[in-house]
Amino acid sequence: MTGTLTDFLSACRTRLEPRLAAALATDRALTSAPDANPPPLIAAMEHSLLGGGKRLRPCLAYAAAAAAGAPSAATDQVAVAVELLHTYSLIHDDLPAMDDDDLRRGRPTCHRVFGEAMAILAGDALQALAFTQLSAIDSLPARTTLRLIQRLAQAAGAQGMVLGQAMDLQATGKTLDRHTLEIMHRRKTGDLIVASVVMGAISAGTDDTALLAALDDYGHQLGLAFQVRDDLLDAEETTATLGKHSGADQRLHKATFVTLLGPDEARASLRELHARSLAAIAHLDARAEPLRQLADYAVVRRD
Repeated sequence: MTGTLTDFLSACRTRLEPRLAAALATDRALTSAPDANPPPLIAAMEHSLLGGGKRLRPCLAYAAAAAAGAPSAATDQVAVAVELLHTYSLIHDDLPAMDDDDLRRGRPTCHRVFGEAMAILAGDALQALAFTQLSAIDSLPARTTLRLIQRLAQAAGAQGMVLGQAMDLQATGKTLDRHTLEIMHRRKTGDLIVASVVMGAISAGTDDTALLAALDDYGHQLGLAFQVRDDLLDAEETTATLGKHSGADQRLHKATFVTLLGPDEARASLRELHARSLAAIAHLDARAEPLRQLADYAVVRRD
């Protein structure tokens, strides 16, 4: 990563991390005695949410807000909401009924520490908390807050991420054509990335339809590029580097870009998607530079 991107990511994470902890503080205060250990539900939520991670989706929200004007208090709440939603999805993805993984972000997965039932409930609670965060935005017009809530709900539910997860389960052990594979991953991975970008811009107060359309296009290209890179990393990197078990896609007979296209063609697809993501925002000024650098990072990352 360039020094400029490193500084940007560091600043975003510095801004985000205490807000993630604060988002859990109310639930913890209402369910725990003062100075006591948190109950298992809160401990499971903290284990998964506060255990590190790239924080790519919140960083995209901050970058899009910068491109649209400047990050605001509403952007902070959007950033927290998308990370809460993402973390819930990881907890459920790791469950034995889904991907059956026992390592995430270099640590034992939530269900390995707290049991399957508590992990399910922790994911449920994090999802609900994401929408609590958005509903509490009072620095924007009420209709804009509602628009943010609707955007995240659509990206997360049966039109978006959950649909992609269902398609992924049904595709296990099967060979998909490229069109179907792209649809599956645009839903499973891409829709939350698109939402993070567009919601970040909306949180900055913009209603510029041309700008939002460009950011939507950028997010769609980046989201699929991120998944192609994920597939390559799973096939080629080590468990120590990834912080999760490598080779899981092959063991689980998952439909991936590597299994369908082979590594060389998958890399060519990655380069094309990267170019498309940059082309979508080529007309934007220097305030969009973090978005450009995040696109570069997404296609060369090692974890």
